[in-house]
Amino acid sequence: MSDQEDRLPQAPGDPDVPVDLPLPWLEELPPRKIVAELDRYIIGQEAAKKAIAVAVRNRWRRSQAPDDLRDEITPSNLILIGPTGVGKTEIARRLARLAGAPFVKVEASRFTEVGYVGRDVESMVRELVDAAISLVRTEREDEVFGQAELRAEEVLLDLLLPPGPPAPPESQVTEGEARIFVAGPDGGIATDTPELSRRERSREKLRQMLKDGKLEDREVEIETTPQGFPSLELLQPPQGMEGPDVNLLEMLQEMMPKRKKRRRVRVVDARRILIDEELKRLVDQDDVVNESLDRVENHGIIFIDEIDKISGARSQAGPDISREGVQRDLLPIVEGSTVQTRYGYVRTDHVLFIAAGAFHTSKPADLIPELQGRFPIRVELSPLTEADFVRIMTEPENAITRQYRALVAAEGVDLEYTEDAVLEISRIAAQANERVENIGARRLQTVMATLMEDLLFELPGEGPKNIVMDATQVRERLAKVLQDDDLRRYIL
Repeated sequence: MSDQEDRLPQAPGDPDVPVDLPLPWLEELPPRKIVAELDRYIIGQEAAKKAIAVAVRNRWRRSQAPDDLRDEITPSNLILIGPTGVGKTEIARRLARLAGAPFVKVEASRFTEVGYVGRDVESMVRELVDAAISLVRTEREDEVFGQAELRAEEVLLDLLLPPGPPAPPESQVTEGEARIFVAGPDGGIATDTPELSRRERSREKLRQMLKDGKLEDREVEIETTPQGFPSLELLQPPQGMEGPDVNLLEMLQEMMPKRKKRRRVRVVDARRILIDEELKRLVDQDDVVNESLDRVENHGIIFIDEIDKISGARSQAGPDISREGVQRDLLPIVEGSTVQTRYGYVRTDHVLFIAAGAFHTSKPADLIPELQGRFPIRVELSPLTEADFVRIMTEPENAITRQYRALVAAEGVDLEYTEDAVLEISRIAAQANERVENIGARRLQTVMATLMEDLLFELPGEGPKNIVMDATQVRERLAKVLQDDDLRRYIL
C-alpha cells in the first residue's frame, strides 16, 4: 500500500470511522475504498465494482503522471452488461453521490441521428457542463455562506430598525446634553449622542431576537430583481427539442436594464432572498466557469444507460431514428472531440464514459465495431439469486425493510420482520422472476408493495403498536395473488 493511500481517510462503513465523515473526491480514494463505499448500498457484482473503481482511480493516477505522458493516457471506458435490475443504474446513482467530479447519467434511447428532430449526442456534454457549473458554484457558495449570512443579517437589521435622522450640528446641541467624542472612520471626531447609543442598543437587541427566531413572522419590505422576463420565454426552444449552443435568453436578459421590485415578505423569507443575493455578489461567475470547464475535461464522467436500445436491427415500427446513425454520432464524442457549449469549448478526450445495457434482444457484438473499440473494458453482471435477495433486504443501509419500517414508524407503530419472513419474501420474489419475467431486484419492490398495502392503508388505527411480520403472515397476505397466475403476472 502506498503512502498516499495510508494518508487518505477511511471510507464511511469502516468500523472505526463515523458514517458522517465527509469524503474526499472519489478519485482520491484507493480502489478498495471505492468498492467499500459501493458495498454499503449494492450487493454482489464484485467484478463491476472492481472495474469501475480502477477506472475512476486511474483518473487521479493520470494527473500524477509526467506532463509528456499525461495527454497520452486515455480513459478506461467500460461497458456493463447484465439483465435489468442487477445494479447497473444503482452503481451510477451511487457514483454520482460519491464523486466530487462532474457526473451525468443519460439514456442512449433518447438520442437521434443528426438531421432528425430530437436531441443530438453532443447534448450529453452540455448537460455535463451544466452539472459542473452547479457543482462548483455550490462549493463556492458553501465557502462564503457564513459571510453572506452576516451581510444579510445587517440588511435585515436596517429594515427592522431604519436609520434615524442625521445628528444635529454641534451648534444645535442643547445645554446639558451629554456628548461622547470618539474617533470617526476618517480619523476625525464623531459625536455619539444619547439617541445614537439608544439606537445601537436597540439594534443589538433586535440582532439577538433574530438569532433566537422571535422575528420570523414579522413583515419587512425588500427590493428584489425579477429573475426572468415572461415575454422572453417565447424565445426558448419547445420542450424536448435541443436548444442552441448560445443561450439567447440569458444574453437578452443581461442586456436589458435591471428592474427593481419592492415586496413585503416575512423575515424568514426575506433572509433567504437576501442570502441568495449576497451569494451572487460574493461568488465570481468567471472563476466558477473556468473551474467547471477544467473539471469536465479532466474529471468528468458520463454514464450512458440503455445502450443496447441503439444496437441491433432498425426498428420496423414508428419513426426510423437510425440506431446505427446514433452510434456513429457517439464515436467522435467518446473518442475525443471539441464540443461547443454556452460556456465555451470543451474537449472530451479525457472524459470517462461508462455504458450499460441489458442486451435482452441483442448482444454487445451488434454494436458497430468502431464503437465497441471505444469501450475496451467489458464487465458482465450476474443475475440475482434468492440468496442475493435475502442480502438485499437486510445488509444495505437503504434496505427495503428499513424503508418500510421508517414509513410505519411515522404512524407511531413499530414494525419488525422476522428472519423467516425475509426468507419467504425472497423466495416469492425469486419464484416470480422465474415464472413471469426476470426484472431483478425490482421484483422485491412489487412484492413488498403488495405485502404492505393493507397494513399501510389501515394506519393510523386502533390496532397494536408493535407488529411482527413472520413467514405465515407473508404467505397469508400474498396467497390470493400467488394462486392466480393472471394476477401474479400484473402485480408481482
